[in-house]
Amino acid sequence: MSKTETDKGQDQEELGAAGSQLSTAPREEPLTGVPVFGVIGWIRWFWRQLTSMRVALLLLLMLSLAAIPGSLIPQSGADINKVADFQQAHKTLAPIYDKLGLFHVYSSVWFSAIYILLFISLIGCIVPRAWQFIGQLRGRPPGAPKRLTRLPAYTTWRTTAEPEEVRAAALKLLKRRRFRAHTEGDAVTAEKGYLRELGNLVFHIALIVLLVSFAWGQMYKSDGTKLMVEGDGFSNALPMYDDMKSGSLFRSDDLVPFSFDLKKFTGTYESSGPNRGTPRTFQATIDYSVGAYGKRKTTTIKVNEPLHIGDSKVYLVSHGYAPVVTVRDGKGKVVYQDAVPLLPLDGNVTSNGVVKVMDGYKDPQGKSEQLGFQAFFVPTFDPKSGTMMSQFPALLNPLLAVNAYHGDLGVDAGIPQSVYQLDTSHMKAFKDGKGQLLKKLLKPGDTMKLPNGAGSITFEKDVKQWAGFEIVQEPGSIWALTGALAAIFGLAASLFIQRRRVWVRAVRGADGVTVVEMAGLGRSESAKLPEELGDLAGILYDQAPGAPDPDDAPATSPDPHVVPAEGAEK
Repeated sequence: MSKTETDKGQDQEELGAAGSQLSTAPREEPLTGVPVFGVIGWIRWFWRQLTSMRVALLLLLMLSLAAIPGSLIPQSGADINKVADFQQAHKTLAPIYDKLGLFHVYSSVWFSAIYILLFISLIGCIVPRAWQFIGQLRGRPPGAPKRLTRLPAYTTWRTTAEPEEVRAAALKLLKRRRFRAHTEGDAVTAEKGYLRELGNLVFHIALIVLLVSFAWGQMYKSDGTKLMVEGDGFSNALPMYDDMKSGSLFRSDDLVPFSFDLKKFTGTYESSGPNRGTPRTFQATIDYSVGAYGKRKTTTIKVNEPLHIGDSKVYLVSHGYAPVVTVRDGKGKVVYQDAVPLLPLDGNVTSNGVVKVMDGYKDPQGKSEQLGFQAFFVPTFDPKSGTMMSQFPALLNPLLAVNAYHGDLGVDAGIPQSVYQLDTSHMKAFKDGKGQLLKKLLKPGDTMKLPNGAGSITFEKDVKQWAGFEIVQEPGSIWALTGALAAIFGLAASLFIQRRRVWVRAVRGADGVTVVEMAGLGRSESAKLPEELGDLAGILYDQAPGAPDPDDAPATSPDPHVVPAEGAEK
């Protein structure tokens, strides 16, 4: 081997040492073949593969892809009725989806396996990186290579200043620029940009925090709904909910103890223009207290402005009207009087529902019976429209349409039924004088008489409003938000901060004049490194001005726009 080739090999070895530990990524030694050293060897090989960055990224991609069916296919944990409808409509696909766990993706075995493997992989990536980074912080940057001309950014000049003075000035300058710097031999060694690796570690730790928070939130979360008419109260207990979904480890004792009363719902709407009917004000005024003996407080819940109580959030999600109706028997006795919440059918709050009189009514012959009324309500009726559809969501001209049935409502059979639907299979309709279904349009204060002295139903002048609330309890939400923000900042630091090293060598030349060399090396090629080195060289040159060249030419300052030296390693 020639001397030139030997020197080149030595230069590459020195450059490799100078550029070592610019990253906390563990060194991966290439495998020469399949492990042949038994079970322990296979375990070590599998662990190396699982904790590699390639596998971590692959598992993250797999987790993202695995979550897609959960957003496209109805999930039993979100809406069991949609799952039942899907199974009814897709007789062939449904059994396959059920066996694959696609109706409960996030709690399926295969999704959990990917989730756990990603969790282990991230921990396996972070631990060695963290120890290596701590070691780098406790250590010092490596010394300067013998040939700084081999580095990507390089400049040099001659000066009459003493080498010790140049090195002292360079050390002070680099420390002022927040470099970790020290003098080693005839050169000053400095390094900067540790936040890049710190950001990388923070990003990976934040991913673990996100995974833990997601799992914690899914296992212990609860999500329930409650419809409340003005004046109603609610206590955060399972029997008070209209509907409740919860995680696998959730217990009723985990509910945050609080209660609230709906005092008033306020809704105002645009009255003209292209946005006519669009809500301007949509809020619920409530009185609430925390704990069994908490002080009562008044607050307002608006859309996207929930009430926060511990880990629980109370959202305002819906609104409608609850006309007050009074039902009397043939003797004028009141057998039912209440506000009846009706469900909206459109944006103008055209609503329908039922009134069920289950107890206390007797027909004209004195026989106990049950009554059912189908109700259709419009807050703003316009006779010119020609339809029984509301023309505006506010109460401008309310109208209630009802028809009546008598018999058995079926509520005593033990079979659950909706409070908003009427089962008429065991009931008979009241007929008018023409033998047609008895029905009538009622304005506030109007009464519909039932035939043959069977009683009456009155639409009272009082029309209350109801509000639908969603009470969500997610114990890991704050940690998830913290992890997401930390991941963003960590990723930004790892992408935009460049870790780099600078060396300044000052030695006395053969003619007795000090020769100053400055060089820089970054983890990746960047135009900012030569610019930064040029800036540092310009400042140092002012403190150690150039000396005349041996041929008595005027001294020149280093080029502030340093370019890679000829033959530099890329």
